[in-house]
Amino acid sequence: MTTLIHKVEHCHTMDDVRRNIDALDERITALMAERTGYMTEAARIKQDAAQVHDQARIDFIVERVKALAREQGAPDAVIEAAYRAMIDASIEFEHGEFKRLRASSTQKG
Repeated sequence: MTTLIHKVEHCHTMDDVRRNIDALDERITALMAERTGYMTEAARIKQDAAQVHDQARIDFIVERVKALAREQGAPDAVIEAAYRAMIDASIEFEHGEFKRLRASSTQKG
């Protein structure tokens, strides 16, 4: 079992805690932005708006990240909640991208 949670720097002050969290937030935001870019790719590739919500894929992702969390010594409930919120927002974004991409292609045609 990998315990990456033990890589957390020992902090002496709340400023130390906040500095570390802020640095992580920069990395997490960059990764989420990259992940969101793939929602646009998915919206472009999918042929039907009904394909945007794929429950089997959602279930797979959630179970996978919960297992990863456990392997890394993180609370899987926290990871699951964060991922479910991100997935819900991603689905909403992808629906918007699906409509936007179809609207721009009909305007060109």
